Amino acid sequence: MERTIKWGILGTGWIARKFADGLKSVPDAELYAISSRSKSTADSFAKEYNIPVAYGSYEEMASDANIDVVYIATPHNLHCENTLMCLEAGRNVLCEKPFAVNGKEVRMMIEKAKEKNVFLMEALWSKFLPHIIQTKELIKQGAIGEVKFMKCDFGINTPYDPAHRHFNRELIGGSLLDVGIYPVFLSTYLFGQPKSFKTMAGLGETQVDFNCSMAFKYDRELISVMYSSVVAKTDVAAEIHGTKGKIIMDEWWFTPVNAYIVDLSGRKQKIDVKTIGNGYNYEAVEVGKCLRAGKKQSDIMSWQDSVELIDLLDAIRKECGIVYPGHD
Repeated sequence: MERTIKWGILGTGWIARKFADGLKSVPDAELYAISSRSKSTADSFAKEYNIPVAYGSYEEMASDANIDVVYIATPHNLHCENTLMCLEAGRNVLCEKPFAVNGKEVRMMIEKAKEKNVFLMEALWSKFLPHIIQTKELIKQGAIGEVKFMKCDFGINTPYDPAHRHFNRELIGGSLLDVGIYPVFLSTYLFGQPKSFKTMAGLGETQVDFNCSMAFKYDRELISVMYSSVVAKTDVAAEIHGTKGKIIMDEWWFTPVNAYIVDLSGRKQKIDVKTIGNGYNYEAVEVGKCLRAGKKQSDIMSWQDSVELIDLLDAIRKECGIVYPGHD
């Protein structure tokens, strides 16, 4: 039996609950501690998930040496600050995406992990999902011929409230870093860094991107077209088109869903993969493997992967005019 990995979760919001649910499907993992800036909130979360220890401050949990790794589940604007605090205390860290607001912050986090000799990984959960991993393998095998075009989107319709995190500039609102990161990730995961790109954003009254559109150009005529939104529900679909057919994923493609190969005659075949849990378990399993092996970063989601992704997002924001005062 593998050594049990004791987890602490920093934050008690929606994503913290998703991750806590995911840990239920991870062998040899224990959700040992929860922290909030409110002790009563932490106590309530701990009672709901049967967590032994609840802290009324992030600092208290970061100082608990019984914790093997901390999952950072706070808003985007706090990722760097919270991660640095935990790393400074000697805790291993899995930080929710986006890793930080910009490349400078990401590099600070990586340097601190190196200094403290601890593990650090960005929690880009979709990269660990079986159907997405298998899609890359099928493309590599030539299952749809030479890939020429990808289209991918992620748009949701959030009722407008300037205080909501999707619209609040101080909370690093907007579509790109919250939902647009997924289509950008899929393109770079499958095809690498683009040779060039064109982007535009629809900035709303709070000066964050309510909509964002991106087109990446690669070698051999390959183009990826992507868009994101926090004001319009889109198909939330992904299609990869090649010379011999296409791969399509069901709606909410970045979650555990079915994917299919469709040949040029229209014949549709389901891609055979087995999925367990709610999907967040896969990144936690990878963290456990790395910690047991004494690794400080993951080969699947390496520090370099995170640097390349945030640098590309920075470049997109610059072209679109998306600015976050205090972070740029």
